[in-house]
Amino acid sequence: MIRGIHHVAISTPDLDRLVAFYTDVIGFESVMETSWSDRPLVDRMIDLPDSAARQVMLRAGNAHLELFEYSAPASVEARPDRNPADHGYTHLCLDVTDIDAEHARLSANGMTFSSTPPTVEEMGGGPGRLRAIYGRDPDGNIVELQEVLDPSLPFALKDFA
Repeated sequence: MIRGIHHVAISTPDLDRLVAFYTDVIGFESVMETSWSDRPLVDRMIDLPDSAARQVMLRAGNAHLELFEYSAPASVEARPDRNPADHGYTHLCLDVTDIDAEHARLSANGMTFSSTPPTVEEMGGGPGRLRAIYGRDPDGNIVELQEVLDPSLPFALKDFA
């Protein structure tokens, strides 16, 4: 039985920088750190021979973000300006309660956005309202900020303890 999504993983060339961004700026907490090299079992599990990496698992609410910095094999640099229409994972979405405040705070702390979040009026108002904007973390990964204004939407997050 599938219970839900546990985590999204990001490979980065600078683990310390990205961990600091997601903990200090976004507000995730670090819940596990590890590393490996010369581990045939891990190589088999991830289908990557002769791998070596540092890893950190971060948590926010009931979701996790897993960050890796591989030292082997050599990594291919991602295009920091890649198009969200490119195949593969396109973005990480963060649910927020005040999109304007988060946009300003994150802009001041290393995220880049091409514009400000659309207003309620620009989004058309009415039932089913939400506001959203894409930005990029320090590695160029796309991070969406989403503020659901209508709690009756079927994908609105419920409060959790």
